Amino acid sequence: MAEAMEIEGLQERVILLGVSQQDERETRESLEELEELAKTAGAVTVGIEIQNREAPHPGTYLGKGKILQVRQMVEEKDATGVICDDELSPAQLRNLEQELECKVMDRTLLILDIFAARAATSEGKIQVELAQLQYRLSRLAGLGKSLSRLGGGIGTRGPGEKKLEMDRRLIKSRIAQLRRELQEVKRHRELIRERRKKNSVPVAAIVGYTNAGKSTLLNTLTQAEVLEEDKLFATLDPTTRGLKLEGGQEILLTDTVGFIRKLPHHLVEAFQSTLEEAKYADIILHVVDASNPQMETQMGVVYDTLRQLGVKDKTIITLFNKQDKLEEPVRVRDFSSDYGLNISARTGEGLEELKNLLEEILTENQILIERLYDYRDAGKIQLIRKFGQLLEEEYRDEGIYVRAYVPREIYGNV
Repeated sequence: MAEAMEIEGLQERVILLGVSQQDERETRESLEELEELAKTAGAVTVGIEIQNREAPHPGTYLGKGKILQVRQMVEEKDATGVICDDELSPAQLRNLEQELECKVMDRTLLILDIFAARAATSEGKIQVELAQLQYRLSRLAGLGKSLSRLGGGIGTRGPGEKKLEMDRRLIKSRIAQLRRELQEVKRHRELIRERRKKNSVPVAAIVGYTNAGKSTLLNTLTQAEVLEEDKLFATLDPTTRGLKLEGGQEILLTDTVGFIRKLPHHLVEAFQSTLEEAKYADIILHVVDASNPQMETQMGVVYDTLRQLGVKDKTIITLFNKQDKLEEPVRVRDFSSDYGLNISARTGEGLEELKNLLEEILTENQILIERLYDYRDAGKIQLIRKFGQLLEEEYRDEGIYVRAYVPREIYGNV
């Protein structure tokens, strides 16, 4: 977890910078989120500046007049650095750092830093290091000076100082090695998915904007004991737990990494094997923070990310979470989903309704059978085990009693 970030005994004091190309309200919302990200990384925000422009300046991100204003603000507020709300090009990073004479960071560097602090498993650490090195490879000249200016803080977690000083050739070599390791991880995940498929255990992927309550939902439903915090990206590593439904059917629930607007493409690429859990799931549980005023924007970001990952033709249940924080229930229609429920993962409100809905979805393409099989037909029961859902099996004198759900495709064979 990210501790309060200190540089030689001082907490980082940052000014947030954004460029508004059309909708200033949207830019302000994005900067509010950037402030939350900075807080998660342990920095304190001492100022926010927005410049209205048709596009960010290609050389310095901000225009000359605004740069002078920000430079004065850095001195007045005793800021240790600035964070831009977009990913900066190597030239923008270098030039802005020269103009402001302070540490310059961007949204991508900040998110990567949080991910580096949060990664707990070896897979998560490999993915984060790969994303960080890809980001830094094209920015070696600009970053070196900026990061050495204050000796630590945001952007220096993860691979560590020595690795940041590696030359281009060594970084490329390390990236190639990490990609090979990730291929192994991907193969391992594919084997697990194949095993689940053979066992015919359906999977529901829990997706949503960061801090929407995905881990709380998994914990409440399955007692998974996944870390819950009111911070962005509290959990990075996917957790899968089984949930037994009322009728005896079992479903696997997988908690995935949270989405966020302007999610760095390096991270999407590095975390592909983790994010793909949604792609191979049977059902998508889309958790939405219904108490957040930016709820609809966040829902749009989630669907954009799912499309980017190639997730399509899935049954989607949208769960409007955190109803316990609302004075009155909010009824919102999600036209991109098949079902919508109001829930509170923390209090348990609406979760029985969710379990009933899951059972209904799982059984709508299956046929319930109750039969007594001759002992010579035990092979048919094996077929049910392999492709269906065996609810009850009882060995009697006259044969084997079976109660099960079977897919329509194999109904005629059992």
